[in-house]
Formats: sequence, structure tokens, C-alpha cells
Amino acid sequence: MADLYFRRHRRLRQSAGIRSMVKETYLHKEDLIYPIFVMDGENIKNPVNSMPGVFQFSLDRLGEEVDEVVTLGIPSVILFGLPATKDAEGTQAYHDHGIVQKAIRFIKDRHPNLVVIADTCLCEFTDHGHCGVVDEHERILNDPSLDLLAKTAVSQAQAGADIIAPSNMMDGFVTAIRQGLDRAGFQDVPIMSYAVKYASAYYGPFREAADGAPKFGDRKTYQMDYSNRMEAIREATSDMEEGADFLIVKPALAYLDIIRDVRNNFDAPIVAYNVSGEYAMVKAAAINGWINEKETVLETLTGMKRAGADIILTYHAKDVARWLEEK
Repeated sequence: MADLYFRRHRRLRQSAGIRSMVKETYLHKEDLIYPIFVMDGENIKNPVNSMPGVFQFSLDRLGEEVDEVVTLGIPSVILFGLPATKDAEGTQAYHDHGIVQKAIRFIKDRHPNLVVIADTCLCEFTDHGHCGVVDEHERILNDPSLDLLAKTAVSQAQAGADIIAPSNMMDGFVTAIRQGLDRAGFQDVPIMSYAVKYASAYYGPFREAADGAPKFGDRKTYQMDYSNRMEAIREATSDMEEGADFLIVKPALAYLDIIRDVRNNFDAPIVAYNVSGEYAMVKAAAINGWINEKETVLETLTGMKRAGADIILTYHAKDVARWLEEK
């Protein structure tokens, strides 16, 4: 055996110092976006039962959450709103004093340097729970929905949103929103497009948190089939051609191959959305003592970066920021 030659890969693994020298992928606090759920009312901090550690906040309680985010060094938040009233066209989504618009103003006044991203969709604001206008035959209408989405994006930008993040998956939504923003004088507000969004079972806990489940049918006519890979490139290509500045892939954990495909084909910043179901599974296993939560989360998010993500939108963000300080 002594006369045999073979490559000794373990030489580069034998100590923490050497492993650190050859480490290829790093996770930083600056990579994180933290989602926050805001709702009308007073003195509300409602726990989301399926997402331990996640809450719905009224504006008068929002400050404590945002202050913690800033203290932890997380650079960005994304807002999801729960309005007091809903209707067929989701008018509270684009109302000047809608819950998201009020939350944007509150945060930017309190922490001007925190990057505030506005999720731009209708599902949380419509009484039918779909992401667009619905006709009498329960069909989701693409083009009439675009007008409402553009109005929503403009109202969010007027409130002070730094980035608009449309998540509706209507065809042409980036063009409609880009044109709407530009005409309103917001040429410098970037669009973080949910370019590759699959119809996924992993969204279940989010629908509790945002009260956004559809009242009939499902979203498979506008969100993507999880069996499809090349379709993701077509979707991302369209959004880039229409003016997207960031590309989101959602979900992330079961779609690492898609993140890599998008990374290989586009030079825009890629965002992995570590969705609610992915979060809930880890939390449930950790609560039961089945896994090491810290190590599992850090491994998972590092895998998303290794797959090609530049940014990770995750409910784990506050915990991750603390853990990274410990290392």
C-alpha cells in the first residue's frame, strides 16, 4: 500500500483552519431578506401557529420587530399585508392608506436606511383569494389584473418602498409594472420579480400567515408546474426582457436545480425564497428534538447560495443573523 499513489483529498479537511482556507461558499447577514406580516388593528402580535417564531403585527407593535431586525444587521425586509376588508378587486392593495403603504411609511420614517421591499400581489386583498381579477366563470383574467398590479406598485413606491416585488405570475406583469412606475416618476425603483414561482404545497403555512388561500380552485393556471424545468428559463427570460432587476426562484429547497439553471443563464441577482413550508418543517423537527436546528438551517441556506443564489428570503433570518455572530 505504501507504494501506491492516490490523491489525498483529506489533507484539506484535517483542521478547522485548513477547512476555512478552502471554503468555497459563505453565508452573510447581508444576504438575508426578512419577511414581516402587517395587519390593521391595535396592539396585535399574533403568533402564526404553523410557523413558530413568526407573528402578525399591527402598526403600533411593528416597531419592536423592525428595531430587532436592524439591531441584528439584517439589511432588508419584505412586507405582506392583511387588510381589514377585502373585495373582488383587492382595492386595499393599492389604496394610499392601505396597510402595506402605512407600514412602508412607518418603517422608512423609523429606519430610513433599512431596505423595504413591497410584495406586489392581490391575493391577500381579494375576497376570492386569487392573484388577479376573476370573472363570473371563476377564470383568472390576465390583462385586467395587470392594471391593478401596476396601480399597486405605484402606490407602494409613493409610500416609499425601495423595491417592488411582484409575485402574481400574470403574463406581462413586469412590463406593466415597469411602465406604471416609470410614468409615475419612479424610474429608479427596481423590480424584484417572482420570475420562477411554482404551484407548490410548500406554501401552506404562508396562507395562514397572510390569510391568502384561494376560496375556490387552485393557482395552477398561473403558477408553474413543479415537473417543469425548461419553463423556468422561459419565464425568467421574459421577465429580464421586460425589465426585471432581480429574479426570484420560489420555493428554494426542492428547486436547487432551478436556482442553478437560472444562475447559469442570467447575470441578474438571484433570490432564493426559502418558503413557509420549508421553515415549518425545520421548526417542527427541531421542536421535537429530531434535528439540530442551527446546523440544519445553516447547511440548508448555504446550499441555496452554493446553488447560485445571491440573496435568500427566509423566515430564519433573525436566527441566522444571531448564529453568524457566534461563529
